[in-house]
Amino acid sequence: MSGHSKWHTIRRSKGAADQKRGQIFTKLARDIAIATREGGGGDPDMNFRLRLAVDKARQNNMPSDSIQRAIDRGLGKGSEGQDEMVFYEGYASGGVALLIEAATNNRNRTSSDVRSTLTKNGATPGEPGSVAWMFEQKGLITVEIDGSSLDTDEVMLQAIDAGAEDVEVGDGTLEIYTEWTQLNTVRQALMEHDIPITGAEMTMRPTTMVQTGEEKDALQVLRLLEKLEDLDDVQRVYSNLDISDDLLNKYQS
Repeated sequence: MSGHSKWHTIRRSKGAADQKRGQIFTKLARDIAIATREGGGGDPDMNFRLRLAVDKARQNNMPSDSIQRAIDRGLGKGSEGQDEMVFYEGYASGGVALLIEAATNNRNRTSSDVRSTLTKNGATPGEPGSVAWMFEQKGLITVEIDGSSLDTDEVMLQAIDAGAEDVEVGDGTLEIYTEWTQLNTVRQALMEHDIPITGAEMTMRPTTMVQTGEEKDALQVLRLLEKLEDLDDVQRVYSNLDISDDLLNKYQS
């Protein structure tokens, strides 16, 4: 399993703690508002990007009225300012590439917060384009297999038959990668086979992975990833860090 997938696993395990702080609802609302505005309207049946954002919000128990307010905001209703999606780039310890996705209505504030977090944690901000070329936009479908009666090999074959590019076996999960434009097709095919999908989203997948020379550098990068995602305006952080399961366990312990 790639280092990217391992960080994705950590993000899922952090979800409950984020929800207690209420931070996750803010991030989900921004996803919904931006998907509404950029995806073609406020009807999830006609706007697949919005459908993904709403499904994710419901999976995290976001109230229906909060979801509707976020859609209305994306449609320009109300007095709140519009958020825009911005990407920041940089390098962490050991030459690890970072691609940081933010949603903000104040670029100066967000840029300052991101740059400060990077420099305080041994990382270097990068110029636009310095890192982005190392990542590809993909669809990511997550299927929980831990404690289920699913046949892992069978699900993998069904995913590939449906058009998936790659399937990775994680810690109790299958992570199914697709071309971004094929995400809905693969998702629908799996649902028709009654495969329980726990997540479907756009992701930025690294084309090559990097292992740091020192264990302390890898742990520093993991701490940095978490600090970046704790920033109010940061939605997701992608990296090409490749780490061992033992090191991941050490970080999570």
